[in-house]
Amino acid sequence: MKTTLRILIGATCAMAVCATAFAAAPQYPTRSVRLIVPFAPGGPTDTIARLMANHLTEALKHQVIVDNRAGAGGNIGMGLAADAAPDGHTLLLVSSSFVVNPSLYKKIPYDPFKSFAFVTNVAASPNVFTAHPSSPVRSISDLIKSAQSNPGKYNIATPGIGTTPDLSARLLALTTKVDLTAVPYGGAGPAVSAVVGNQVSIGCTAMPPTTPHIQGGRLRALAVTSAKRSEALPDVPTMAEAGYKGQEAETLQGMLVPAGTPKEIVSRLHSEVARIMAMPDVRKRVVELGFYIIVNTPAEFAAQAREEVEKWGKVIRTAKIEVQ
Repeated sequence: MKTTLRILIGATCAMAVCATAFAAAPQYPTRSVRLIVPFAPGGPTDTIARLMANHLTEALKHQVIVDNRAGAGGNIGMGLAADAAPDGHTLLLVSSSFVVNPSLYKKIPYDPFKSFAFVTNVAASPNVFTAHPSSPVRSISDLIKSAQSNPGKYNIATPGIGTTPDLSARLLALTTKVDLTAVPYGGAGPAVSAVVGNQVSIGCTAMPPTTPHIQGGRLRALAVTSAKRSEALPDVPTMAEAGYKGQEAETLQGMLVPAGTPKEIVSRLHSEVARIMAMPDVRKRVVELGFYIIVNTPAEFAAQAREEVEKWGKVIRTAKIEVQ
């Protein structure tokens, strides 16, 4: 009898604790949610954000609105998110500038490890070197040989100073010791458009906004910066296959929230993103665009960010790149 009484009392206490915890847990969300993209529309981060926003709207029962805040290599949007209330109503989807800018700029409006709570690295994509179809350049080797014979002839359109495509272009120039001038634009969309319009004959951009133009014949792919060929462009060689090793780079797509956001909300967002990325139609679309899905844990994403801050910091210092 005493044992039965103890079990009943224990069960009652457990229920009381659960009820208290449930009551104390913040209702989320209570209004529309803003998903800040610190780049212009049309780029890889914007593509992933809009893909997720529709499904998150259904899951959260409130509108998730993509808010493009381009400028200063992503610093404007990232700074805006860092200063937002930590209540889960402001989300941030970053690209690799998040881990590059601490070394690239003398001063940035956020601390990568103090200003935010990590949710997940949603997906990543390699970069791709492209040429306008009218260009005689048909491979990376063609580009290097022509640049050697014609110093100052080739500019390479990139999404912005310090983005991984921009650093890929600079790394290639450093490695091959040829005159290739990176021309940074205000996002992947404008950079891709510049090459499609033949304003700049060569480009280096992330695959997602570029792949449809390659598949449509509006751009010629030269090589991808992944360790192995992309499923979206299986006929395009890697940089290593083209004869240029050590050029691997990818563009991450990571979700963050302001530091201090309740862990319950971070966990909810992580679960929803994982569920969305596992949907067959979403997975198919993401792969077609040139991404591969990651959805790592908050701790894994934080560790990855620390490694990449160090990695790209070395490249930036070697190339002597600096933005005021």
